[in-house]
Amino acid sequence: MRISKKYTTFAAYFRFTRFGGTSYIPPFINFIRMYSERDSQSPHQRRGTIEVVCGSMFSGKTEELIRRMRRAQFAKQKVEIFKPAIDTRYSEQEVVSHNHNSIMSTPVESAASILLLSEEVDVVGIDEAQFFDMGIVDVCRKLASKGIRVIIAGLDMDYKGVPFGPMPALMAIADDVFKAHAICVRCGNLASFSHRTVESNRQVLLGETETYEPLCRCCFEKAAKELIQKVENNLIKEED
Repeated sequence: MRISKKYTTFAAYFRFTRFGGTSYIPPFINFIRMYSERDSQSPHQRRGTIEVVCGSMFSGKTEELIRRMRRAQFAKQKVEIFKPAIDTRYSEQEVVSHNHNSIMSTPVESAASILLLSEEVDVVGIDEAQFFDMGIVDVCRKLASKGIRVIIAGLDMDYKGVPFGPMPALMAIADDVFKAHAICVRCGNLASFSHRTVESNRQVLLGETETYEPLCRCCFEKAAKELIQKVENNLIKEED
C-alpha cells in the first residue's frame, strides 16, 4: 500500500515511541499554547487596550459605552466612567443615552483629572471624548500601559463634517474602533453625519433633536448647499 507524501508529513507531527519515548510537539501546537497562556494571564499581567466607539449623533455611541461598562460590572471588574463637566443635558452626575439608559459617572473639567482618578480600576469609560482637550490622547495611552481597558465614545465629526477634536488621534492609537451609524431622517439610509438645524457657528453646541439631525452623505451635502443658499439670500435681503 502506497502512502502519500502529504500523509506521511502530517503523521510525522504526531509520531511517538510506544514505550516511554518522548513525543514530538509540532510548532503550531506551541503557537496555540503561547496564545492560550497569554489570554489566561493573571490580572497583574493583563494587557491594557483602547477601544473607540464613534459615529454621528443618535447612532447609539453612549448606549454601546453603557452596554460594555455594564458587562464589565457584571464580571465584578472595577470600573470608573468619566464625562466632560460641560455635558449637563440629561444629568450632571450620570452618563445618559438618548434612550435614557444611564450609568453613574464622574464629571471632570480636563483630561488630566481622569488619570488622577483612575487608580486601582480595571476598566475606564469616557463619554463625549470630542469635548476633551488633546491631552486625552496621552491619558488613554498611559492608562492602557498600566493594563487598564479604556473604552471611549464620541463624535468623530462636527456639524460641518470635519474631524472633531482629539477623536482622530484616539482612533489612530486604538486597538479597536467601532463605527456606529444612525438612520438618515430624510431618506432612511445609514447616517454618518450630524447636521445642525439651527444657525450657529460654534463648534461645541450642546443639543438634541431640536438642534441636530442625522443624515447620510448625500442628504448632508444637499443640506449644506441649502444652508449656503439661505445665508446668501439673507445677505441679499440685508443689502436691499
